[in-house]
Amino acid sequence: MQFKNGRTLKKDKDIRNVYKNKDSIANRYLVMYILKNGTNDNRIGISVSKKVGNAVVRNRLRRYIRESYRLNCEQIHSGYDIVFLARVLAKDKSYQEIESAMLHLLRKKRLLNNKKNEQKKEGVRK
Repeated sequence: MQFKNGRTLKKDKDIRNVYKNKDSIANRYLVMYILKNGTNDNRIGISVSKKVGNAVVRNRLRRYIRESYRLNCEQIHSGYDIVFLARVLAKDKSYQEIESAMLHLLRKKRLLNNKKNEQKKEGVRK
């Protein structure tokens, strides 16, 4: 799946709208803001501050977050604008740790479909 223009939050006013009407949750590596958007699609925004590191580090974190979302997007309930913010502690973390942090936040907000989660867990156990 490739991100199309309609599936990303790029405009400042869209991202600020999610922040303003926010429902947020955080863990050690990521902060997630969510807002219902009234459509059948999710839109995702990713923000990595300059405090996190240089351009190479920030872009790597963006790629990790984008890929984590892409691989798990079928499990995520639709109809939300989601903005992920990377925290400074995330800069030295692996892809698996970032993906785990993202799934943790989505699980806590009950945005993951349980059936797909259970199938994934069963596949790991076998």
